[in-house]
Amino acid sequence: MADSGATVLPGLAEIAEVGRDRTRGGYTRHLLDDAERTLRDWFVERATRLGLDVEQDRNGNTWAWWGAPGPDAFVTGSHLDSVPGGGAFDGPLGIVSALDAVARLQAAGHRPSRPTAIAVFAEEEGSRFGVACLGSRLLSGAISPERALALTDADGTSLRDVLASAGIDPSGVGPDPERLAGIGTFVELHVEQGRGLVDLGAPVALASSILGHGRWRFRFTGQGNHAGATLMADRRDPMVAAAAVVAGIPALARIRGDARATVGRLRSVPGGTNVIASAVEFWLDARAGDDAVTQALVADVAGTARAAAAANGCAVAVTEESWSARADFPEGPRSAIDRVLRGDAGPVPVLPTGAGHDAGVLSAHVPSAMLFVRNPTGVSHAPEEWSDAEDCAAGVDALTAVMRALT
Repeated sequence: MADSGATVLPGLAEIAEVGRDRTRGGYTRHLLDDAERTLRDWFVERATRLGLDVEQDRNGNTWAWWGAPGPDAFVTGSHLDSVPGGGAFDGPLGIVSALDAVARLQAAGHRPSRPTAIAVFAEEEGSRFGVACLGSRLLSGAISPERALALTDADGTSLRDVLASAGIDPSGVGPDPERLAGIGTFVELHVEQGRGLVDLGAPVALASSILGHGRWRFRFTGQGNHAGATLMADRRDPMVAAAAVVAGIPALARIRGDARATVGRLRSVPGGTNVIASAVEFWLDARAGDDAVTQALVADVAGTARAAAAANGCAVAVTEESWSARADFPEGPRSAIDRVLRGDAGPVPVLPTGAGHDAGVLSAHVPSAMLFVRNPTGVSHAPEEWSDAEDCAAGVDALTAVMRALT
């Protein structure tokens, strides 16, 4: 159980067996699959036990209200879905910590003076339908309902059909301006995805910004054929073209300062060992601190892809699947949280992050902030993701103090 977080927070122990991936290790919990639905039910039960009123919004996000909903609400939360084979903390740590903070405040007799809620956002990782932070994007209008509903998963099932099967009316999907306007402050607690806090020797930090990032699909098409009967000179092999591009991507990223570029997913059609592929797709994740740098990096990769396709008698199409501009968290909420949390050691550390979050999407519309909890290895999106018991407790302490002061 050491890799599940079960020894860290009781709430993580309760969900430690939900969505375990016996093949990849870690957890696979995708939007409205069996594991994620089980986690939704678990959250409703936990929140109801605390006396919170739970509702699901038009976009599949779940809200648990402490008191009546209203304007200038304080909202905290995160997500429960995961990447394929992800860790135990990415997402659930923020939800468990929020539930624990409410329980502590209730036990201490605190009653919020403003509407307060815990939010669980849908499809934050984008692992089923390819668009990260889909729930918060729909809420804020950052993606159109038409485009979102037409998204399909690996089995070809559309978001429209998945929502309908879960009892969510597809015709209601889309921007929710009244709900968005009602959020006065949003604070997301999350395990740090990097080593900043390790190097600083601190358990908790505030976020300054999120790198601009996006996902692009590269589809190479050639001629499927027999692996033994087709001479090398006669081939139009899209795998060879795609492989050449993937191999060159790290060098293209390294020459652009803090840029990061990753290909973590590749699909070959038809996928036979003794078959020359007819089509090969890979997905590029590109990020940088300057949005222009990210876009220039993608343009470089696309140019390389066109050249590699032509050299191998193939064609290539590049499609942008998602894009999030750099998000800078406002000074106001960050300063307010720093005043609450700073101690004898001085200000709370402030760190940028290369990982996307719902808080980044919401920051364009409402005052938002993030709290990071130390990850001793810096590993995330993998089974080795971890946070020690003492640091998780420090995160709950910090969120509790923030909620006490700001509600």
